[in-house]
Amino acid sequence: MKIRLLLSLMASLLILSAPVHAERIKDIANIEGVRNNQLIGYGLVVGLPGTGEKTRYTEQTFRTMLKNFGINLSDSVRPNSKNVAVVAVHANMPAFIKPGQNLDVTVSSLGEAKSLRGGTLIQTFLKGVDGNVYAIAQGSLVVSGFSAEGLDGSQVIQNTPTVGRIPSGAIVERSVA
Repeated sequence: MKIRLLLSLMASLLILSAPVHAERIKDIANIEGVRNNQLIGYGLVVGLPGTGEKTRYTEQTFRTMLKNFGINLSDSVRPNSKNVAVVAVHANMPAFIKPGQNLDVTVSSLGEAKSLRGGTLIQTFLKGVDGNVYAIAQGSLVVSGFSAEGLDGSQVIQNTPTVGRIPSGAIVERSVA
């Protein structure tokens, strides 16, 4: 009788001491109306080592940026923009993120830039589909791709040198209601 009681007591203790694995509700359930929000922006990457683009489109964007800083170039001045590229900037803003938190950002060339390696994204507003600014992105790009050309016309391209990331490169300015 005592042995049975002792065995049942030991079994109860083993059951009670087993690790408990709990799941968070947000990991196993979907809440209606709660989702990530895609953000997009348009900006300039500067500081490229001659791998940028020299198009009218880039020149116009570059002039607009300078004008926003209070610098006016005459129409006769043609800025050398081979170290500049026009880019699309995008990020996913998770639900429940708060102002001041950071987002990872992806930057993609829109023009004929050969590479974004070594470039820095100038302050870019990231907007939602409603047109409101939700985050501001800026920073140095991490580009995993590269390209190389030989004098004989041979070319090697690994990954995509015209796409880069900026880890924690955007600061959330407002949350989604």
